Amino acid sequence: MQALALGAWILGTGGGGDPYHKLMNVLELFKSGGGARLIDPRGLDDAALVAVLSTMGAPLVGQERIPDAQHALRPLRAMERHLGRPFDAVMSMEIGGGNGVHPMMVAALTGYPVVDADGMGRAYPELQMTSFAVAGLAPAPFALSDIRANDIIISQALDTGWVERISRKITAEVGSTAAICMAPRTGAEIKAHGILDTATQAIVLGEAVMEARRAHGDPVEAILVAGGGIKLFTGKVVDVDRRATEGFLRGQARIEGLGPDAGGLFTVHFQNEFSVGFCGATPVVMTPDLICVVDSVSGDGIGTDVIRYGQRVTVLALRGPACFLTGAGLATVGPRAFGFDLDFRSVFERQG
Repeated sequence: MQALALGAWILGTGGGGDPYHKLMNVLELFKSGGGARLIDPRGLDDAALVAVLSTMGAPLVGQERIPDAQHALRPLRAMERHLGRPFDAVMSMEIGGGNGVHPMMVAALTGYPVVDADGMGRAYPELQMTSFAVAGLAPAPFALSDIRANDIIISQALDTGWVERISRKITAEVGSTAAICMAPRTGAEIKAHGILDTATQAIVLGEAVMEARRAHGDPVEAILVAGGGIKLFTGKVVDVDRRATEGFLRGQARIEGLGPDAGGLFTVHFQNEFSVGFCGATPVVMTPDLICVVDSVSGDGIGTDVIRYGQRVTVLALRGPACFLTGAGLATVGPRAFGFDLDFRSVFERQG
């Protein structure tokens, strides 16, 4: 679980929420006799029904409203009441950050297995930014539960973009944080359109960092080797412009170069997650490539809600899932989806 949380924080590209409190929830549930079983999605029956779970809202709010497992469970139960049947398994909507740990809490309470897959391969800020939405799968029903006693079901919607618009307004109204259950997915849909083995990917990354620490090696280099990534910039955070608005955390961080990057300035923009990075005035990395800002010493992921002046950080790029490199995928998660007048070009293509 610790390796999963560490790896998910790196894959979160700054978002998904700090996994620490959800990890503590899971470990306490395990001590109380609960457990979580990770299963290969390829073994799912085609007709199996899987709950796709997450937290929705601005990551900054998660520092004040500490997650709890019973809240995470509520939208699943609301969806089961709506469907009139139980689920067969649970999975994460996004492997990034705390949302990569999120279904483990529910599994420990329900006994449902956790599918080794998600819909993003990272974290993205909006609900339509999933492989399932890109594939055009049904956007509803959708369930949302706030921290009080309000459960909301969207029984029908035109598309996932409308689910995002409606639920984002609700989330902002109830305090910019909510637990959600996306439209149920069948085993056949997950095998055809899910991003598979992402919990394992997070665990591998986390274990690589933990082993590097034990051996007094370089955790950042361990991430690059385990994740097949590229190091883009190393420096010190010198300025952060951050604001919570409309249920999102938006802004930018500026990093002054150190070592071989001394004299350079790297600016990374974010909407919950890091979206586009500029070296000087030149865009050098952009979504759907994963932009991961990590602590230069420990290799820990750094979230957009906690990045701050004085941190020594390294900016890395990891490859994004192939489904987002299609025309439909780029229209959904490419730089233009975040307001940048840029055509996507992968940093991996530029560097061969």
